Amino acid sequence: MKKTIQFITCDSLICLVIGFLFCFEANAQESFEIVRNASGKPDFSGIHQWPLQLPHDEDGGSSATIFDRKYFAPLLEDGEDFLEPRTGDPRHDEPRNFCMPSGFPSGILSAYAMRWQQSEDYLIMVHEFQRMNRIIPLDGRDHRDYIEPSYYGDPVGHWEGDTLVIETKNFKRWVLDDYFYTNPNEYRMHSDALTTIERIRWKSSDAISYELTIDDPKIFTRPWSQEFEIQTRPEWEMAGIVEYVCQENNRCPGGICDN
Repeated sequence: MKKTIQFITCDSLICLVIGFLFCFEANAQESFEIVRNASGKPDFSGIHQWPLQLPHDEDGGSSATIFDRKYFAPLLEDGEDFLEPRTGDPRHDEPRNFCMPSGFPSGILSAYAMRWQQSEDYLIMVHEFQRMNRIIPLDGRDHRDYIEPSYYGDPVGHWEGDTLVIETKNFKRWVLDDYFYTNPNEYRMHSDALTTIERIRWKSSDAISYELTIDDPKIFTRPWSQEFEIQTRPEWEMAGIVEYVCQENNRCPGGICDN
């Protein structure tokens, strides 16, 4: 009987080692325990940092502030209302100087701490910037069709496995992000037809994946999404969320007085 002996070549051995290391790294990244509440759902309660662009610097990076244009869907032919130049009217060019709300999604991209508090029926997001509060029902209710459009819209949440999905609609037409600081000729606005979808899940023991989808059928040919990362900051618990007060009807926003 003739025996066949197979040898592992050097190249094959290298491939085997690389494959082992890749699997080890992947398992290491996935081997964390999700914090869950009494009902078994992932619990996102805690003090968190603002959303960060991906990839971001190891030192924490800066706030997202704006969406990356590479993720945008094409504009509709009449979607030019999405872009407005600065007009010279400060109430238009930077309404937050006059204590107007930043709105959503612009507000959540700002570089301020957030506290999230979750129960079985609600997720409450308190953003230090402008003391922005969002109360998100998780009990399966529908959107309220009897309320007026607002700066932060009407959110409802539901679970898809371990991912919390928040759909928000019924917005006023308002600012999308802070891109006008980068290019004064492109003040990006969303329309009153905007729907946002947030997909929130734990990606590690100290980081949350935050994917935000923009669906604005008056401006874009289709919805588009961008993923950010939100890092937990338990070391901020002692200081907590600092009070943010904006003086309504301020005559001198930004140090420029309106006589």
